[in-house]
Amino acid sequence: MVTNDYVTTIGNEYSKMEDEYVRKHHKHETKEQQCSSYIVKHIKAPVHLVWSLVRQFDQPQKYKPFVSRCIVQGDLQIGSVREVNVKSGLPATASTERLELLDDEEHILSMRIVGGDHRLKNYSSIITVHPEIIDGRPGTLVIESFVVDVPDGNTKDETCYFVEALIKCNLKSLADVSERLAVQDQTESIDSM
Repeated sequence: MVTNDYVTTIGNEYSKMEDEYVRKHHKHETKEQQCSSYIVKHIKAPVHLVWSLVRQFDQPQKYKPFVSRCIVQGDLQIGSVREVNVKSGLPATASTERLELLDDEEHILSMRIVGGDHRLKNYSSIITVHPEIIDGRPGTLVIESFVVDVPDGNTKDETCYFVEALIKCNLKSLADVSERLAVQDQTESIDSM
């Protein structure tokens, strides 16, 4: 399953780039009782601004609407663990997550869920951020992929649909926050002239 929302382009230029990034950065070994997918989002904000939000493993609530609080144990580095409190309305209250990869040059963040009171067992995700031009302006292509166990009583399709819905909400919020900040940056630049 692949979901590609909010694409406005001529031809297949985006899909070729997306395919290349997915092949290069979004490799998940999927076992028999697991599902995996990726979501693509095009954001009308420069990559440095989007990455500044994504890379904040210690502050996911800056753009993730279901996170109410986050506490990181120790310094922010590979292997750091965060305790995330989830807002009511979801079938969970807390999640324990470990930072697997944070690459500021390639703009890659990977995390793994290591505990919590939810059904996302053996969940791992990779999010990458890539520069692109949207409507003649600097924009960002964001790809988030995941692999997760299929819980007893659910199908692969149901599990992927649920996780994809959460990721879509997070990426929509990331786009909203990033685009709002991009407009503020443009306005501040004009004001300083």
